[in-house]
Amino acid sequence: MYRDIVDFALSTPAWLHTLAEKGTDAGLFLFAALFAWCWWRERNGPARDLAITIAGPAGVVCAYVLSEVVKTFVREDRPCRGGIPTIAECPPPSDWSFPSNHSVIAAGAAGALILAWRALAWVVLPLAAVMAFSRVFVGVHYPHDVAAGFLIGLALAPLFTLLLVGAVTPMVRLARSRLSPQRAD
Repeated sequence: MYRDIVDFALSTPAWLHTLAEKGTDAGLFLFAALFAWCWWRERNGPARDLAITIAGPAGVVCAYVLSEVVKTFVREDRPCRGGIPTIAECPPPSDWSFPSNHSVIAAGAAGALILAWRALAWVVLPLAAVMAFSRVFVGVHYPHDVAAGFLIGLALAPLFTLLLVGAVTPMVRLARSRLSPQRAD
């Protein structure tokens, strides 16, 4: 399946190659902007809702760190090392393939954003899936790398976010009480 996708990708127009290579990183910046928008939206809302928005990026980082740990144990070579022509330049030999960190981050951000604002699901889930697929399209990951990364991010980032909310909510209440003593949450 990897070879079929990469062969197809090479037959597509150059503008699509650029979009696939740059689009994943651009999508991550879009997710960061959406976290900021969620923070702005919840800044005067209930403390727990604001805490979810604040804890979301930390949940994504926790999922990413766990995926890095998995990579060091699995140590799967990148598919592009086999001499197959690809759109993207193959990462260095010490950069392992399984799981795809881009997929972990994209799916994790989508999952954490959905916790913060459910109405975003119809935008962030398909965007995360396209961003994850682009890693196979450009030739730097096998499909199973991307699928595993997507599942790790989508499951663990929201879980870590919810675990962190218990610690962040009291901090939000404390900060609000010091900034606005008359406000009760």
